[in-house]
Amino acid sequence: MTDIEDTDFTDFVTHRSTSLLRTAYLLCGGDRGAAEDLLQDVLERVYARRKRVKGNPEPYVRAALANASANRWRHRSRRVTETTLEHAAEPGVRGHEGGVADRDQIARALGTLPPRMRAVLVLRYFDDLSEADTAAALGCGTGTVKSQTSRGLDRLRALLAEPATKG
Repeated sequence: MTDIEDTDFTDFVTHRSTSLLRTAYLLCGGDRGAAEDLLQDVLERVYARRKRVKGNPEPYVRAALANASANRWRHRSRRVTETTLEHAAEPGVRGHEGGVADRDQIARALGTLPPRMRAVLVLRYFDDLSEADTAAALGCGTGTVKSQTSRGLDRLRALLAEPATKG
């Protein structure tokens, strides 16, 4: 395997940035601005280390996204207190935006999970990685991936089954 050259890295970012942004978006709990920042930060760090990355950089970038997301939320939780809208208006008739609303609801539910659990679910189900690949990306065992997946799916089911609060 050879080092990643500038042109190879540019091609990688050009062709895979949309998929990587989707992963970052889900890791950031549906915050597009935070996802863009996260992806940019990770790509900058990977670019600086591109000579050390052998072969396909995508698994390395996905692992870096998951880890940077967990670190970002860990540090952010010490400084910023987020508040939610308790009395949001319910939409009248659902049209084509229903799918958008459903995806947003899933992204928001993912955002309530702990960062590591969220990373496991995103890598397993949205990026379609195997248990072994997810474990390798996160630096943990497959048993951890299995348990985090089970607990995470249970929590998502509970969150998504709760009726929306009317105000």
